[in-house]
Amino acid sequence: MPQPSITIIGAGFGGLGTAIELKRAGYADVTVLEKADGVGGVWRENTYPNAACDVPSSLYSWSFAPNPAWPHRYSRQDEILAYIERTAALEGVLEQVRTGVEVAAAAYDESTRSWQLTTTAGEQIDTDVLVSAVGQLSRPSIPELPGLDTFAGPAFHSAEWEHDVDLTGKRIAVLGTGASAIQFVPGIQPDAGHVTVFQRSAPYVAPKPDRAYTSLHHLVFRRLPRAQALGRELTWLCTEQFNRALITGNPLKKAVELGWRVQLHKQVRDRELRAKLVPDYAFGCKRVLFSNDWYPALAQANVDVVTEPVVEVLPEGVRSGDGQVHEVDVIIYGTGFAATEFLAPIQVTGLGGADLHNAWKEGAHAYLGMCVPDFPNLFVVYGPNTNLGGSSIINMLEAASRAIVTLLRHTDTQGASSVVVRPEAERRYDEEIQGRLADSVWASCHNWYHEDGGRISTNWPGLVKEYQRRCDELDLADFATA
Repeated sequence: MPQPSITIIGAGFGGLGTAIELKRAGYADVTVLEKADGVGGVWRENTYPNAACDVPSSLYSWSFAPNPAWPHRYSRQDEILAYIERTAALEGVLEQVRTGVEVAAAAYDESTRSWQLTTTAGEQIDTDVLVSAVGQLSRPSIPELPGLDTFAGPAFHSAEWEHDVDLTGKRIAVLGTGASAIQFVPGIQPDAGHVTVFQRSAPYVAPKPDRAYTSLHHLVFRRLPRAQALGRELTWLCTEQFNRALITGNPLKKAVELGWRVQLHKQVRDRELRAKLVPDYAFGCKRVLFSNDWYPALAQANVDVVTEPVVEVLPEGVRSGDGQVHEVDVIIYGTGFAATEFLAPIQVTGLGGADLHNAWKEGAHAYLGMCVPDFPNLFVVYGPNTNLGGSSIINMLEAASRAIVTLLRHTDTQGASSVVVRPEAERRYDEEIQGRLADSVWASCHNWYHEDGGRISTNWPGLVKEYQRRCDELDLADFATA
């Protein structure tokens, strides 16, 4: 059988990692389409002050490409982007990337058993296999507030930071207190005139054991690669225990929660402010955050924390739920991403005209987060129920990439040109995953892991090791080839 043509949408960790896995497996006809002007995904887009990873660098990197030159235990945005670019170049996949190409629609042609893609520029692209690696954190979410377009000053999302806006001495409204806000607020606070942080719900913010690596570290990592590999393995074991803690509870959960409590009391002496910063939900229900400077920033004289919701945007500022108008010069939305809108806004059509978004109207679901009935030769990387409450998503992405190679080889072995998961297998799998999630801590409060109907469509309910095993030991009887 001739090799299939393979098109990957998205050039972040997931898309590039899949391209590398396919190249190593001998698949040469691979194209990566990227709508932006460069690779890197979220690490290209998120350039806000203090942008960094909350997973140690040794683990937040490809397993096949250790980096002995990481400057910090927890790498910054520019360091991670440089690593992605450098590794993709060394692995020879940068030449497979087409930038500035955004896919608007993908339709499966049953007669040719191939996919026809349509770009926003009107270009038609035919491909045998389609891999979506657009991720869960690629589309910024801005709340639909009355008067949103009336504000007279600059207003932008943290993932679309406007670096030409000088924040020095400005009155700034920050909406949201998630993973991005806890980084950029301490970054802008020293220069701002005043920062008003609008907090819908307080996050748990635990200490972040960060440090700069010394020249001795770098020397050891270069001369003794096994030392860095051991560090990666130990970090992975710790994060697996943290995953387990979020699922079933264990002493580590209590230890991290204690770390949060001690840090809050030590860094926030004002009792009224401290009371505002105590979450009203179970530890772990929403993403646990790690920072050493979030609470100190909020305790500064030029920062206020408002727990009333923003109900309206005005030309001069925002109005909170108590009727107060907060006059500001700049609005920054730290309101996260449309994480549950997988593959949106791409229109995806499968067998018999099946509409993917209609199939997912009550919540996205896929076998191992990758395969959907009625959509042959479509694979999703970082798909439904593959997100983690702790640990590195890169391990999940690599496992999915290996599974894609397994399915492509199975298709070839069968003398077929397409493969699709059987509906009953996907249904059985989804019932298992949702049953396990129903008893998890993530079901105990409202969070961004949920669809509007309450279904948890983002998170994986087990350990990374389990997902890796299930990807590596695929039950091929769950798939049909043609």
